[in-house]
Amino acid sequence: MLLHEQKQVLSYNGEVLVFQLSGPKHMEGAAGKTTSLSVKRMAFNRDTKLFIQKSSGVFILQGNPLEAEMICCSNITDSRSGLVLPCVLLKKKKQRNILKYLLLLLHSSNQFEKCFHFKLDYELKEDVRLFAGPSVLWRHANRLFHISRDACAVRSAPLQLSSVVWAGETDDEGVLVLGVRAACLPESQDEPEFSNSDGAIWGSEFFAYAIETQKIITGTSFMPHAYSRVVSSVCLCKKEVLRKQLRISLVAVTHKNQLIWFQDGLPKGVCELPYEKPCSIKTAVTTSSNLLFIVSFASGNTCAIWRDSFQVASKWQKVNYVLVDDFIGSGTEQMLLLFKDDSCEDVLSTFRITDFGEIDYASGINYKDDTPMAEGLQENSLLTVQALETRLQAGYTSILELQHHLRLKKKVILESCRALIDLVQERSHILPSAKKEGLVSLWDDTENPLHSLNKEASMTTKVPEHFVEKLWQRVVDDRLIVGVKLTESFSLLLSDVSLSLVLDSDLNLISPIIECQNKIITLNKAFSALAISSSQIEPPPKKMKLDFDSKNDLEKDLRKRSLKNEVDRAKTFIAVTSLSPLLAFHSVHCTVLLHAKKTKHQSDDLQKSKKITLLCGKILLSLEDISRGKYSVKMLRDNSYCSGSLEDILAVLAASIRFSFQIVSSDYTLTPVNSWLLEEMECTPFKECHNNLFCQRVGNLHGTVLNWTQKSPFEGVLTLFCRNVTVLFQCLHSLTRVLPPSSDIKLLRSGSKERLTDQLALALENEVLISRKSFSSKENEVEKSGTWGKRTSKKISDVPVASFLDSKEGVQQFRKKLQHEQEESMLSMNQAMNGALYQKMALKMAEAQLHSDMIVWRLS
Repeated sequence: MLLHEQKQVLSYNGEVLVFQLSGPKHMEGAAGKTTSLSVKRMAFNRDTKLFIQKSSGVFILQGNPLEAEMICCSNITDSRSGLVLPCVLLKKKKQRNILKYLLLLLHSSNQFEKCFHFKLDYELKEDVRLFAGPSVLWRHANRLFHISRDACAVRSAPLQLSSVVWAGETDDEGVLVLGVRAACLPESQDEPEFSNSDGAIWGSEFFAYAIETQKIITGTSFMPHAYSRVVSSVCLCKKEVLRKQLRISLVAVTHKNQLIWFQDGLPKGVCELPYEKPCSIKTAVTTSSNLLFIVSFASGNTCAIWRDSFQVASKWQKVNYVLVDDFIGSGTEQMLLLFKDDSCEDVLSTFRITDFGEIDYASGINYKDDTPMAEGLQENSLLTVQALETRLQAGYTSILELQHHLRLKKKVILESCRALIDLVQERSHILPSAKKEGLVSLWDDTENPLHSLNKEASMTTKVPEHFVEKLWQRVVDDRLIVGVKLTESFSLLLSDVSLSLVLDSDLNLISPIIECQNKIITLNKAFSALAISSSQIEPPPKKMKLDFDSKNDLEKDLRKRSLKNEVDRAKTFIAVTSLSPLLAFHSVHCTVLLHAKKTKHQSDDLQKSKKITLLCGKILLSLEDISRGKYSVKMLRDNSYCSGSLEDILAVLAASIRFSFQIVSSDYTLTPVNSWLLEEMECTPFKECHNNLFCQRVGNLHGTVLNWTQKSPFEGVLTLFCRNVTVLFQCLHSLTRVLPPSSDIKLLRSGSKERLTDQLALALENEVLISRKSFSSKENEVEKSGTWGKRTSKKISDVPVASFLDSKEGVQQFRKKLQHEQEESMLSMNQAMNGALYQKMALKMAEAQLHSDMIVWRLS
């Protein structure tokens, strides 16, 4: 940047300092060319509403002015006097590509003082900052350098970094630099261990370096390492040590055009910025102690954001400089916006001073000629602002009341949840007193509240104390698999089982319930087959003629055969959810809940179910454990088998998509399928279940589970458990090359056709049985209630008709009896049914028909 004229602007004690580096100019009495650094002190005049010059100064620099450049200027503290003075850093090019840098201090007398100079063989371009002393800090070739007046020598920090997002002075550490570097192992034992896993995931990390003490502070105290690739600039609002803990509050702008507020290393709020490429951020404290964040953009645009609401207050375009100081002497800070004006060389020609309150001055308005109107407008604006402040205060009070009301609601909901959990687990729950909770009872509580609660708890279904045999978790690709194996005796009593994962409440989430998919994997004890279902496994096939006269025998036989089949099987209930959303919390605790219907068999009914919710336990998920592979699936080749734990096998099956194909060949046998599995697919059987093969082939097909069941030499069923549909197509493409040309491959919706046919027969029998029981219940109700009315002891058919036809009165009597008998017949055919009984019958019939329809859909 070699310009004929360079300008920079700095605010100092309410004044605007305009530095100007001019040349070339021949000075009288000076030999050769010289460069002059001039300064003008400009102050805002409240009468004329314009900036006027108070004083000026000049500094003469010998040498070619085309080789001089003003790097930066800032207000720093002079270590000798403790005064805050303006400081300017200049660059002057010497021979042999050696660059000389000169640091100047400006005193109140407008005299420049040479502090020190230093020479470098490269230009200062990246992250140049001025600090107390004075001292200079910069970054070059991913290294951090600094020099001060006391040291008078360039020093290098013993670290590497890719960028500096913030540098400033703190009370305890002195000059502190917050930067980004490539992820590396912790250098001290007291650094958190999870930084290893963060580095493995994000590849870069934040760190803070103290220049004076050469101490490195972990960057997680400032921001999570996940933001290290997007944050471009940071403004530190507060840093303190409270109860031996570092408390930090800061805001950061990102390449994603966002302003994010971090508190103690965690994001607390975000604001979408109105422009692209934000580059710097500063703060301003205006009237009523309102804090503003001022963001500047590379395009010359600027916006201001309120700290309280975290919303954009205003935005401007074509801004040259943004300064923050008390320019009008009101005791609070204002923003000074200097706009670009190509028609005028004066940088203060177009400006605006504002604090988003009573103060708002702009150039271009003739305040002198229209002073009375301007004063009237100012007075009206003040009254309007006061009225708005009153309304805002009233609104703020209403918001506080609403927040208090919401806190009370939250307490009531939490107490209700605790009471519900205690009720499910059959524990007595003691309600807190209304006085303790700050509530007023609306009625006199004469009854002991524990009595009714204990009464309800005594009516709940008894649950064994230890019903969970094993709780485990695995990570497969981008999925978390959580499995629950129940005790065999308790599992036989459950139906419609599902799992829920609930995050701990200390994460302050809107919805702590994790969205997951439930699966039920059934293994028989001989490990001869695997089956996956999203609902309960149906009983084994049976063939018997339904006899309406032997209803109780049918029910007993159905229950016996169902229990016999279930005893031979071991069920594992599994929840599958996405892993990525959980990684943002570094470490989370999840509560595993089991929802089911507990079945109780009765003599008068086939089954009676009651919904229950049980606590299975808690799981811990952390980035460190995932990075170390603690929950990874381990499938190793052990001789001719694939060795892996039962949980690993279940996790692979749960994370996969199941496809079954019926393969029929009319002309040739299906012997090539076995050789295809062992040779081309490189499959090895599981050590625990030999019929299921694990694909060891390198590439996308690795990890696919296959099961080949051959019913005859010409027919078989191939089941594949694939990660996605692409892997399925690759397997089928490889299979079609070895099958006979006349082979027919058909996709089965769920299981074999014979098994589904048997299940459909059982489901239809269950429908008939429910219909039979419904009519029996209605007959019993009618007999008990006697709603058909009193029947006549004799019917007309029992009495000779000739006895009625002897006289006219007999004919009338015969007619009345016939009419009465017809009315009774109509009543018996149009009986009303109790609403609760009808609802119960309709619900049972709908569930049975839905089950039958599902099986028919699978068969179609």
